[in-house]
Amino acid sequence: MINKITMAYDGSEQAEKAFDFAIDIAAKYGAEVFVLSVARLPEPPEDVETKAALENAIDYFEKDFKTLREKAEAAGIAAHFEVRVGHPADQIVHYANEENADMIVMGHRGKSLVQRWLLGSVSKRVLSYAHCTVTIVR
Repeated sequence: MINKITMAYDGSEQAEKAFDFAIDIAAKYGAEVFVLSVARLPEPPEDVETKAALENAIDYFEKDFKTLREKAEAAGIAAHFEVRVGHPADQIVHYANEENADMIVMGHRGKSLVQRWLLGSVSKRVLSYAHCTVTIVR
């Protein structure tokens, strides 16, 4: 049974599709959706930069969250929204653990072979470390 879905949202077109998918699954199972956006810090992070990054990320994502809230409400889905700072994959897995999620839904971000080799893939890392089902939406 799926009761809680963690949905990773980065503002991309793939994330929009993933949100719609998460809402559809939530409607079928009567599940709650927990939307998480993650702001990355410059390396090495400092306290002032961390606070500024979080404030900027909240301002940026809150605009999208308004639209997502409306979509969730129209579908009759309980949705919760949060912004965190850190490495996206680590924060997504940690948040899903905290919320005891049954599923993680996230969009696929296309990267070149060189970018994947240098930076790694957030979705690959989430797949490797998540305690629950992970669905990647293209």
